[in-house]
Formats: sequence, C-alpha cells, structure tokens
Amino acid sequence: MHTVTLQPSGHQFQVEDGEAVLAAALRQGFVLPYGCKNGACGSCKGKILSGAVDYGVYQQKALTDEEKAQGKALFCQAKPLTDLVLEARTLGAAKDIQIKKLPCRVQKMERLADDVMALHLKLPANEKLIFLAGQYIEFLLKDGGRRSFSMANPPHDAELIQLHVRHVAGGQFTDHVFNKMKERDILRCEGPMGTFFLREESDKPLVFVASGTGFAPIKAVIEHMFHKGIARPMTLYWGGRRPKDLYMNQLVTAWAAEHAGFKYVPVISEAKPEDTWNGRTGFVHRAAMQDFPDLSGHQVYACGVPIMVDSAKRDFIAQCKLPEEEFYADSFTTQADIAGAA
Repeated sequence: MHTVTLQPSGHQFQVEDGEAVLAAALRQGFVLPYGCKNGACGSCKGKILSGAVDYGVYQQKALTDEEKAQGKALFCQAKPLTDLVLEARTLGAAKDIQIKKLPCRVQKMERLADDVMALHLKLPANEKLIFLAGQYIEFLLKDGGRRSFSMANPPHDAELIQLHVRHVAGGQFTDHVFNKMKERDILRCEGPMGTFFLREESDKPLVFVASGTGFAPIKAVIEHMFHKGIARPMTLYWGGRRPKDLYMNQLVTAWAAEHAGFKYVPVISEAKPEDTWNGRTGFVHRAAMQDFPDLSGHQVYACGVPIMVDSAKRDFIAQCKLPEEEFYADSFTTQADIAGAA
C-alpha cells in the first residue's frame, strides 16, 4: 500500500497494491478530473512531483513521451511503485454525489437523425439519479463490457434520462440500439460519472465547442444555466459534416432567439450542393478561433470526437492564449480508441 499526497490541497489517500491512482481517489471521495478511465482521452493527466509509478496501458496521443519526460502521467492508469506527491486539483462539486448501479427501462426511442437515436430511460420508482449537468452514465453489458453516454437532460429535468446515441457502423452496442432495441427493454447502468460540468465559481464568458453528439452534455449544461439564471455570456459552436448532423438545430436557434447572452454558430465541414448551406464551413474549432483570437479571459468546454477535442485544446492554448486550466473536455472515445491503447 502507498500514500498519495495531492498538492496544493495537501489531501492524502491510500492506494492498494496494483490499484490505479484515480480508482483509489474516487473510492475515498477525492474527485480528480477524469473522462474515459481507459487511457484514451487524457482528461486525468497530472504531474508527479515525487515518487515513481507504473504508467500502465494508454494511448500515445493521450500521454506523449515529451509529457512523460515532464513528469506527467495518466492517473486512470498510473499505479504507484512508491509513495507519491501529485499536482492535481480535486473537484468538490462532485464529491458528495453517489455513484449507483441501477436498472433502467427504455421508455421512449426517438430518431433525431438517420444515425442518431434519443433514448429516454426511466429509473425505478423509488430511485433518483443525482448528477451534475454534463456527466455520463455507463451501460453494463452482459459480456462484461461497458458503454458510456452523456446525459443530454439537465438535473432539474430528470424524470427521464435522455441520451443521444450515434450509430457506429459495426459497433456491437449501437447496432443493437438501432436494429433490435425496443421500448420497455430493461438495461443496467452505473453513474453518474465524469468531471465535464460547469465550473460555477467562475464568471468568465464561455465558449462551447461540440461535434456531432458531443452536443448532448453541452445541451445539459446550457439548459442548467438557463434554469439557474447564470448570466455568463456564452457562444456555442456546433459542427457536423452535413446540416442534418445538427439534429437539434431548431432547439438551439430558439435558445438564441430567447436568450440575449447566448449566441449560436453552426459549422458544416462537408456541405453538398443540395444542402444549400450558406453558413460557416470548415472545422468547428477553427470557426471559434476566427471569432475569438484571444481566449485569455474565457473558459472553453469542448465535447465530441477525439480529433476535434485534441485539435481544439492544442490550437486554443498555442494560438488563442487560452490558459490550459480553463479548457474542459469530454472526448468521445470509442471501443476502437480504447482497443488501440498501448
């Protein structure tokens, strides 16, 4: 067993032999930033100030050799070989939220686009899921696998849990959702998880960047802000290949009409002539960079495919002066991404 000390807070916790730092921290009520828990997204990256670790299995893009040389590790994979002192922020907002395993019933299935299905899930009558807008749940599959989906509904509207599922060709779970799943089917889930949620202690203006179904947790965060009357200026950039990929475009356009502090910029990367698209084109994060060449006074929340999240983080920090600690992300890693961890 080894002792881990977190700086600057000075908090300490114990890690069992063979246990990862993140798992031990969560087990003892210390919430460190994390996302996929599989060494694929990089959300849990932090610095080792002293001590040695087994770095575990991870993807090169989530932890480069250069970062490793700077003393960084992925806490979801790193296992202590000695006592450790780590530089890591604990997130008090999620500390008292209980993670539960629950059955849930598919109450309603709603096609939002050719390849996007909204699942509306009902929990048992005596159960309520307490969560922060932007968090996710995991489905527990019969073969022992897990699949993660962000909740698209805010906590104040939680009678049904809403998920946006994109059909991944050949994906075992999403094939099942689109071809075999029926209303009233029973699933098992665990949650809430993740640290992609609004940092409410800040009053900085917000830039949201979503690709595809990365809109789901951002939708929850924005609706939470409207509900609570949080009046920070916010701009949402939502990107898709074709206009139909912005599957709730009308809802977001209505938000922009109703809320003076909210702006919406849809961005399309591969418009066809028949789309008659005359809006912004190209990469979604590049559109944000054109409008916000100086992000030094902002917070950014980015969600979607890993290539978008990684590019946004790199370019916003390097070219737009965004402080690294003000970039919050949820990278939608797939089973293929996780299988590629090495």
